[in-house]
Amino acid sequence: MSSIRLFALALIASLTLAACSTAPPEGVRPVTAFDINRYLGQWYEIARLDHSFERGMSDVSATYQLQDDGSVKVINRGYDTQRRAWKEAVGRALFTGNPGTGSLKVSFFGPFYGGYHVIALDQENYRWSLVAGPDRDYLWILARDRTLPAEVREQLVAQAQALGFATDQLIWVDQTRTETN
Repeated sequence: MSSIRLFALALIASLTLAACSTAPPEGVRPVTAFDINRYLGQWYEIARLDHSFERGMSDVSATYQLQDDGSVKVINRGYDTQRRAWKEAVGRALFTGNPGTGSLKVSFFGPFYGGYHVIALDQENYRWSLVAGPDRDYLWILARDRTLPAEVREQLVAQAQALGFATDQLIWVDQTRTETN
């Protein structure tokens, strides 16, 4: 088989896998009655499961901005503790279906999207959320403030654990820096 044909097959397989990675993990349901307009703005990362693109980062935040075309601009920012510098990544999010369901796909790398599923949310005040990726290797606890009350943290960890996430491996994110230090 020629190298061009192998490359084409690999590309098709990669795109197929990427397309599949926008669904939530089996048995995990995104919230309904989701209001993107209330979700917009800045969120602080309270905890996460480890993954390469945030490894060694502290003071991580995500800012969501609605765009004219209905997409959501995603600005992820964090402090690289090894390099001692702020890093930023800008992406684009789209709903995977009904905008009233907290299930989006996010891309930071062109046509490759990953799932972003709000699986728990402070429906009354939109002060905290629990977000899953396309599988149980991706999990974030987000909040509008740099800290969360202990009872809310415990509730979200218990919910994630009941859904099969490895909550014993959560990284609790340091949120002590300001943009000037």
